[in-house]
Amino acid sequence: MKIQFDTNQYFKKLKNSKSYFQTFINKESLATGVIFLKSGQKDTQESHESDEIYYILDGNGFLEINKKSYSIKKGQIYFVAKNVPHYFYGNTENISALYFFGGSDS
Repeated sequence: MKIQFDTNQYFKKLKNSKSYFQTFINKESLATGVIFLKSGQKDTQESHESDEIYYILDGNGFLEINKKSYSIKKGQIYFVAKNVPHYFYGNTENISALYFFGGSDS
């Protein structure tokens, strides 16, 4: 079982990819990954069947959670309950964040 992960490696892959997220731990009780949205890139995710936490590493813009907008900035953490609609938007800089699911990334 892999114990150590280099998030820089995943962000590097995403910068040249059509995808904007990469899950690198996907267990029954926990999923973790990175999200990288380029400036102005559309976030097309839908609500999930597990609670989720975002930790913002860099960037600007907004995170809409259940029809309420939150201005994001480096160092902030956001909780999104399961089955709640949410997405990033309005970023004029790249957004880099870690995400954690309280279950698998299904």
